[in-house]
Amino acid sequence: MPLPPVRAAVREFWDHIRGGRTTADAADRVGVSEATGERWIRDVKPHFTDPETDGPRPRLNLADRVEIEVGVRIGESLHSIGDRLGRPASTIKREIDANGVIRCFEQHGIKSGYRRKKMFGARQSGNTARVDYRALVAQQRSDQRARRPKQGKLAAIDELREAVQDRLSEQHSPEQITATLRLDYPDRPEMQVSHETIYKAIYLQGRGGLRRELATCLRTGRALRKPRRGERRGKRHDMILISERPPEIEDRAIPGHWEGDLIIGKNQGSAIGTIVERTSGMVLLLHLPDNHTAEAVAAQTILKMGELPAILRQTLTWDQGSEMANHAQITTATGLDIYFCDPHSPWQRGTNENTNGLLRQYFPKGTDLSVFPADYLDHVALKLNTRPRKRHGFKTPVAILNELLSNPPTVASTA
Repeated sequence: MPLPPVRAAVREFWDHIRGGRTTADAADRVGVSEATGERWIRDVKPHFTDPETDGPRPRLNLADRVEIEVGVRIGESLHSIGDRLGRPASTIKREIDANGVIRCFEQHGIKSGYRRKKMFGARQSGNTARVDYRALVAQQRSDQRARRPKQGKLAAIDELREAVQDRLSEQHSPEQITATLRLDYPDRPEMQVSHETIYKAIYLQGRGGLRRELATCLRTGRALRKPRRGERRGKRHDMILISERPPEIEDRAIPGHWEGDLIIGKNQGSAIGTIVERTSGMVLLLHLPDNHTAEAVAAQTILKMGELPAILRQTLTWDQGSEMANHAQITTATGLDIYFCDPHSPWQRGTNENTNGLLRQYFPKGTDLSVFPADYLDHVALKLNTRPRKRHGFKTPVAILNELLSNPPTVASTA
């Protein structure tokens, strides 16, 4: 396809200038006035870099790209072009990769076509490839990419935006959404987006794409994260400390080992018990509508753990709160061996701590937790148990537990 007349004239004009002709002579040869030629010269705004000046270099401009075009045409090396412009060779390479065209020829010299590719002077399978770089075309491409503001990916692609909004409505985190989109659409890059883009689309005006009210679907329900506060802790005396827990529990290879705690409601007047399986992340919630005394916690723990098969009732690790004063009763009824963390050491039951953070999305701090019925607690537990988890490659706790029960780990015989 022939170039437009004006562009062809500008290219010919610069060819004459590079050949050493004056502005007036070059303009006359392409059929324009000297004033037009001078305007074309003024439009090229070369920059002069002071080597003692700090700060980032200006972007490549048309004058730089003209120099690059000349170097490409005569087969000059990247380092030589860069030296003339006061730029590293890598900058010249990136510019040619971004805005050059590879012209491919067959072995017998017959042109086989044009294609864009990140290569410089490449040879492939017997064919030759030569860079075709044009300063004016490169400048136009650069100007087009630099235009602002740009429409965000979520605003531009309806299918992607709807997929993200549906997952946010299910209380999936942006990081979980990013990972599951990669799994669901491995061959469609337009259906993949970073979690940071999702956050910006929710919180930053003008970044567009997602409804602002979806912020309430995030775990924190707010834009800024706040540091965690300390926790209330009591003491238990007739207990077995976590240091005596069998070491094979640490590797999480065998299911059936649990961690537990309470999340406390408004004015410490209400609570919900949380029990989490260490290997899969499976969650059980204890309904404590009247109080969270040792008797109430023991009764609910026995009820919930009694619904599980014996293979999943191995151990339970709790902190030293008074709510576990009746732990011996729980052990007798369920067969669970109960261990207690060291004082002020919540990281020793880190799986439970992380889960309690997730639960605050459904039970915010300062809420009266006694108003939630037992069936709603079961609903929330189901939501968490079917929620993709990063540590499992974004599989759900339900899927992980089913895999473990279907294919239990082999234990070497001691016979």
